[in-house]
Formats: sequence, C-alpha cells, structure tokens
Amino acid sequence: MCLNKKIRLNRYLSQSGISSRREADKLIQSGSVEVNGKVISKLGTNIDIKDIVKFNGNRIRIQNKVYLLINKPKGFITTTKDQFNRKTVMDLIPNIFHGKKLFPVGRLDSNTKGVLIITNDGNISEILTHPKYDIQKIYNVTLNKKIDDNDIKVILSGKIFLKEGRVKVKFIRKIKNNKIKIGLCLGWNRIIRRIFNKLNYKITELERIFFGKFSNKNIKIGNFIKLDNNLMIDYLKLKK
Repeated sequence: MCLNKKIRLNRYLSQSGISSRREADKLIQSGSVEVNGKVISKLGTNIDIKDIVKFNGNRIRIQNKVYLLINKPKGFITTTKDQFNRKTVMDLIPNIFHGKKLFPVGRLDSNTKGVLIITNDGNISEILTHPKYDIQKIYNVTLNKKIDDNDIKVILSGKIFLKEGRVKVKFIRKIKNNKIKIGLCLGWNRIIRRIFNKLNYKITELERIFFGKFSNKNIKIGNFIKLDNNLMIDYLKLKK
C-alpha cells in the first residue's frame, strides 16, 4: 500500500471496520472523527493513508478484511457484546480473530439458527443489508400446526402488513403440513415470526439456510468457515 495514497474519509472508516460507508457519513457529520487532531465534519474529505485518524478519541486503522460464515446455534445473541453477559455470536469465534473489529451482518434472534456473516468490512455489510441491493434470505420454518393453503396465498399476495409496511416475499413453499420454506429480501426485525404471528401461528423452529449466495450447508451447528476474500468480488461490484 502506497504511503502517499489518498482515500476518502468515509471509506477509511469503512475499511477500519467502524461502519458501512453510508453510516460513516453520519459519523463524520456528528463530529466524532478527527484527522491529525482536527475534527472533520465535511463530507467528501480526502485524507492521506498515513494520517492519524481517531473515532470517539480512539485511533483507528485500516484492517485486513475478514469474512466468516457461521452456522449460528440457538441461544446466542447477534451482537458484539451484551450488557447482561449473555452469550453472543462473537463467543463462537476463536481468539485469533479477536481485535479485528469484527461485527455480525444482519440479525438473527436468540432462538433462530442458521447462516450468519461476521466481518470487518462495512461495504459488504451495507450490500448484504441495504434494501436497494435486493439480497434474498431463505428460511426453513416449522409451525405449531398445519398451515392452511389460503394463508400461503395471503402471504404471497402481499396482504400482510407490519408496522414497517407491506410484506413482499419472493416465494413460499409447503414442505410438510407444518413446515414451509420462505424467501424474501426484507430485513425487518423478527420479520418471519411476525408474519406468521399475524396469521395466528407460532414458530417452533426457525433456520436461515441462505443469506444471498451463502449457505450453512455442510457447516456443523456452532462452527464456521473463513471465506476467501475473492468470493466477495461479485458483491462489491454491486456498489458500482
């Protein structure tokens, strides 16, 4: 890396694992970022790669990118730390990865298992979670009772409304009487559980089996694999 290389400040923050580039703009405007001892709040600012950059008073540096694909078990909170000392997905990661400013992408509640990405790449995080990139998530759902075919039609027709708006799904298929597979691009909090709660079903088992092109197939529950950085090239092209 050239020591004289110029870089946008928001990109520097993103590559430091602080946030996505979009969120970095908000941090800059909030006055939380210093460059060489001076608060920078102007968007579009270019800095030198060797400048001293601080966020909330702590120096940050560009990180080597890490991408981990975890098959999350139930009982783990999808966050970097928990004030109540509950187990988080970061507890599933060996110490060798600690200190790399990793964070989980998207959310799975404590009782949901399945595929989860953990990284320090804010750009990938934005691509996988921002609605404009239309990244599909696929879930296996087990219900407390047989699902009515009419309810499947209701979900497909877009007649389910939650507080965020109308629910649009890509597909929904019955696997067994009380088991279905559903795909959607929305990332609203606990959306799958809320969809079926609207129709008076309770979910007894929920697993995300695909997050974009990433699957938990062949990864034992609670285990992870380290993804090759080259696998992310196609996703990064979505930013262009």
